[in-house]
Amino acid sequence: MFGLGLPEMGIIAGVALLIFCPQKIPEMGRALAKTLRGFKEEMNNPETEKDAPAEEVKTKD
Repeated sequence: MFGLGLPEMGIIAGVALLIFCPQKIPEMGRALAKTLRGFKEEMNNPETEKDAPAEEVKTKD
């Protein structure tokens, strides 16, 4: 898209965020931290559904 990569688009988004809504930055930072924390907890939790055996699926024949 216009020769812009992910880093450039991130910088543009960051500058736009600083210009247009600086009062929302702490709120969005908390939401991002909470999301990342939840993601890390799920990655480190060995007892998840991925370890459970799959259920047998019955087909109509």
